[in-house]
Amino acid sequence: MDEQTRTELEAAAFRQLVSHLRERTDVQNLDLMNLAGFCRNCLSKWYRAAAEQRGVVMTDEEAKEIIYGMPYSEWKEKYQK
Repeated sequence: MDEQTRTELEAAAFRQLVSHLRERTDVQNLDLMNLAGFCRNCLSKWYRAAAEQRGVVMTDEEAKEIIYGMPYSEWKEKYQK
């Protein structure tokens, strides 16, 4: 498999994971951390780090909004137990 195809497949899988987590608002970050060792906040930190490695400036809140699909404060108000 060539590098471009691998990158495209990884990106598609990542987008599907983010979509799945946006739909599963019943699953709390603490649940994810306990079971999988990562949560939505971890994904947002990894996303921001990847952006910064490529020279893209991004705040924590901007990265969280990409992962959560809305401002983090709004998600917490709606879904965090």
